[in-house]
Amino acid sequence: MNPKNERAQLAADQRLGVGNVLTTLTERGTGLDTPTLTFDTEVDGHPAWQALTLAQLAERVAGRAAALHALGVRPRDPVAVWVTDGADQVLGYLALARLGAIPALVNGRLPADQAAEYIRRLGAVGVIADIPHWDLLSGAGNTTPLLAHPADLGKGDGAGAPAPYRHHGNEPVVITHSSGTTGLPKAVTHSHHSLFAAIRHRLSLPKGQGLDRMLGALPSAHAATVIAVNLALTNRAQLAVLSQQNGARVLDAIESWQPTSVLGFAATWSELAGEDLSQRDLASVRTWWNTGDCAHEAHIRRLIANGTRESVTTRGRVTRPGSFFVDGLGSSEMGHSQFHITHTPDTDRYGRCIGRPHAFSDVAVVDDDGEKLGAGEVGQLAVSAPTLSLGYWNDSVTTYRTRRDGYFLTGDLVMRDEEGYYYHVDRLVDAVDLGDGHRLYTMLCEERVLADCPDVLECTVVAVPSEGRVVTSVLLVLDPAADQESDRTPEVLAALDEHVARTVERVVVVSPDRIPLGATGKVRKFLLRRRFLDGELLGTEPSAKQVAV
Repeated sequence: MNPKNERAQLAADQRLGVGNVLTTLTERGTGLDTPTLTFDTEVDGHPAWQALTLAQLAERVAGRAAALHALGVRPRDPVAVWVTDGADQVLGYLALARLGAIPALVNGRLPADQAAEYIRRLGAVGVIADIPHWDLLSGAGNTTPLLAHPADLGKGDGAGAPAPYRHHGNEPVVITHSSGTTGLPKAVTHSHHSLFAAIRHRLSLPKGQGLDRMLGALPSAHAATVIAVNLALTNRAQLAVLSQQNGARVLDAIESWQPTSVLGFAATWSELAGEDLSQRDLASVRTWWNTGDCAHEAHIRRLIANGTRESVTTRGRVTRPGSFFVDGLGSSEMGHSQFHITHTPDTDRYGRCIGRPHAFSDVAVVDDDGEKLGAGEVGQLAVSAPTLSLGYWNDSVTTYRTRRDGYFLTGDLVMRDEEGYYYHVDRLVDAVDLGDGHRLYTMLCEERVLADCPDVLECTVVAVPSEGRVVTSVLLVLDPAADQESDRTPEVLAALDEHVARTVERVVVVSPDRIPLGATGKVRKFLLRRRFLDGELLGTEPSAKQVAV
């Protein structure tokens, strides 16, 4: 079959969604020998880093579905999956979806006490957990029963699996969770069609560069991985799923597996940019795809200096040095990035620009009363799109607090310029009103420090009220080759607006392990603010620089 025709047919098939892509493609009976998913661990005797064909993938998923069905799992049963390996997360999701159960994918890095409480609130009928995670759950007072270890599920006989469940568009199919930077992660419920909506849109467009061989440097329990798996399957592309997303591990995988595109979060790009990329072979990369929080200019520029890309010129298609970086802004609740902008070494629109909305997204910038704002005004981002989640599982209060007039309030502060480009300035919970019409946007401050201070690899800005005024701390992680004792205060203050610079009390060089991170790599500013208010200041060692106020 002509691949273009197949992509168009899949885009038009309204029965198709994230609950049945694998079974639908298998039933079509074409491309069964096509390589699909690659895992970094062995799967049922199949070697690590060797692609499973479509038929092999379907066999392993059917075997797990048979084993789960024999354990009593039935349609609409929520089942938590808390494991280490990406293979166990992805195959667990596919097997449970085949049965019509609802997999609740839990990030393997979540602290055990949080995981136990999160799973309890789900009301899950059981847990699929590997031995290390089950031991952690047991020690944290978990009361949800263990269904099986993933290694045992791999012994199931696919011949005993029931017929694939018939999914419908607005039914819940998978639960993922928010990053948990301000507390216990929220359980985000996705429908059969919501997580497939952006894939359907992409299938109707020309196939993007780098889509043939993708490296998934994403948390395997995240909605972004569910999207990536189904994007790869519907495009008959290959996807390698990494169980860990630290910089060195991702670079090793790029060198050995030679992907044409790499999918990741801002935290991963930060780690990659902190490595000596001149000593790495990144020639295969055409495109870096970012999702979640938008990425920093300083990190993007270091990545797009590597790899190659194709451009259309008067001489036809030519290969040029330097790669693409596709940026945007998304979240578990949004279901997909709602914006897009593509950077190359030739582009220069940064400053936390997240681009323009996708064709499927209706976005607005609103004030605290829900009234729409005009160009140049900062307000809350409101989104109406078919990709949106159904809400929060077992939490209708939070669900309806975040919905207004048909829009989802994302908790992000953005601004639209006269040309229709949007800029992300901060999270609503992190911005601070300074009075006199001024506000402090912590993420925008971080962007400017990183852009203006080449030796700074990471920057975290934390603002807290203190004795009737706002006190700001700027925490810096420096390039290891840089002078760690040099006073960075003048260059940091020079990068900030005057009304922000006046609030800065400390510019502190810290070790990366002093910055508390959530399971997906986001900085937990909520925790830092609480620590600062409690008097626990980071960087009180000699390298801390106090700013005269």
